[in-house]
Amino acid sequence: MGIVFTTIGAAWCCHEAHDKSPLHGIFASPIPFQASSFLPFVIPLGSHKLPLPAAHYTPPLPACRHHFFPPPPHHFFTRSCRAMASVAATSTLAPALAARRRPRPGPGTLLPPPRRASAVRCSLDSNVSDMGVNAPKGLFPPEPEHYRGPKLKVAIIGAGLAGMSTAVELLDQGHEVDLYESRPFIGGKVGSFVDRQGNHIEMGLHVFFGCYSNLFRLMKKVGADNNLLVKEHTHTFVNKGGSIGELDFRFPVGAPLHGIQAFLRTNQLKVYDKARNAVALALSPVVRALVDPDGALQQVRDLDDVSFSDWFMSKGGTRESITRMWDPVAYALGFIDCDNISARCMLTIFTLFATKTEASLLRMLKGSPDVYLSGPIKKYITDRGGRFHLRWGCREVLYEKSPDGETYVKGLLLSKATSREIIKADAYVAACDVPGIKRLLPSEWRKWEMFDNIYKLDGVPVVTVQLRYNGWVTELQDLEKSRQLQRAVGLDNLLYTADADFSCFSDLALSSPADYYIEGQGSLIQAVLTPGDPYMPLPNEEIISKVQKQVVELFPSSRGLEVTWSSVVKIGQSLYREAPGNDPFRPDQKTPIKNFFPSGSYTKQDYIDSMEGATLSGRRTAAYICGAGEELLALRKKLVIDDSEKAMGNVQVLQTS
Repeated sequence: MGIVFTTIGAAWCCHEAHDKSPLHGIFASPIPFQASSFLPFVIPLGSHKLPLPAAHYTPPLPACRHHFFPPPPHHFFTRSCRAMASVAATSTLAPALAARRRPRPGPGTLLPPPRRASAVRCSLDSNVSDMGVNAPKGLFPPEPEHYRGPKLKVAIIGAGLAGMSTAVELLDQGHEVDLYESRPFIGGKVGSFVDRQGNHIEMGLHVFFGCYSNLFRLMKKVGADNNLLVKEHTHTFVNKGGSIGELDFRFPVGAPLHGIQAFLRTNQLKVYDKARNAVALALSPVVRALVDPDGALQQVRDLDDVSFSDWFMSKGGTRESITRMWDPVAYALGFIDCDNISARCMLTIFTLFATKTEASLLRMLKGSPDVYLSGPIKKYITDRGGRFHLRWGCREVLYEKSPDGETYVKGLLLSKATSREIIKADAYVAACDVPGIKRLLPSEWRKWEMFDNIYKLDGVPVVTVQLRYNGWVTELQDLEKSRQLQRAVGLDNLLYTADADFSCFSDLALSSPADYYIEGQGSLIQAVLTPGDPYMPLPNEEIISKVQKQVVELFPSSRGLEVTWSSVVKIGQSLYREAPGNDPFRPDQKTPIKNFFPSGSYTKQDYIDSMEGATLSGRRTAAYICGAGEELLALRKKLVIDDSEKAMGNVQVLQTS
């Protein structure tokens, strides 16, 4: 993705049914319950946050820090919940407190911002989806068996998330790993750097969904499991004029009921559109995913040839639903709209939302990716003997063909400034993005279909803008509070919009405060311009001016605030374009070249192009390398013999002459 998603486990929650809820009367008085044994597809209760008034909000410090709030009422439900019998034959009910829901006005009504969390929740031990249970097997592979083969030397081109994920897996199995990165910083599309003024510049806006099990596994492994901040379990849409629409997943009952009520009660769509939306989703593979996740995933794969718009409207969905809700989501996921994104991409996410309570729960990093994501991974790698070589770019893949017709890589020609060097290894990993792998592959390799198919893929341009203000842009309730700089106020979450050229954005001073909240300064709005094509040729000043005007249209109360600093990052080709029919062109991590392995979120894996997809691809690449250990050792010995024979031949030629 463009964005990343998270999940939830059993937790004490505060929730109270709205008067008009379909479950009103059943939940009229509180009951303690637990959904951990609810059904195979129901994950333990969602994480429901207690209210914290905006006036009492203080940005969290880098470490987990609790905020104080009045204690909740100490009453609990006392009778059984008959509604659960329709979802599960057997279930044990766990403690749940009820969080008071706001009234649901119609579209266009100005709502107060979502409530703040009562405490900063950082741990990955709870509130995450268990993708090892009732989930497609390809999304979360089992732990690899202990490797007993020969120790291999592996060279990885690219120190993005896919390259580092590959490196971690290989180092854990005892191999020797070197990573070569052409840029002066690591992380790839999730990288960041600090400018001369001390500002953290990101390559994009990074959000973690609860179903990112491979990425969470990696973060726990490297000690970064407390580096994510859990957000309110709502998806917030900011409409022109400051009106707020929501998909509110906070509910005492887990999947799929929490999602059903969120879509039925959303104020982002009109009643007719919600009804047609429900029909379309009811006719989708989402329903099958509740009982047969692998079968549903195959159905989703089979829909790769059709756009999401065509599929959705053929099932009864409306154009208004696409415009007001699904286009912003599609832009956030793949940087393209519903008319141009594959139904496979969108429905992959929907099936997870339907079956995993916490899949729709969002997390964001405490601060910059370099400090809180790439940094811990780098330390883990170097502590285990891995080496990073920055500013070293690969200029050429050196290969030969044996007399029996087998092609193999002999080495990599690398350069750094005016220096050049040929490095050799037992296995070579190309952890590149789409334009990077196209530049790297020898043209002669296009005779193989899997390599030729890569040239049928292209990346999507994206522009990321940061705007620092002298006040709080997303504070909608109190103009005076939005002008003070003593404490941070506003919307602390990922925000979607259908009314601006940026589909998703966030105030990082609130959502990732460790590096982005600065005392005496205000909001740091980070917005992702999608599609980025119209903005690529524009000068930065014009881009900033356009974005600033659109921010005011979304938040009229911000009129009069000044932009004190800004940055623009343009990426010509970011995520691969997940257009209809493109999925078969994604290469496997195993190739016809025995010692050459591609890795990256664009390569073959069951998730979409995203941080989770990159991490999963790294696991797959490492598994292929370990599986080929004996073959790679035999190839190493063969190459040593060949080199020796060539050296002897050269000596004889010299003696003759």
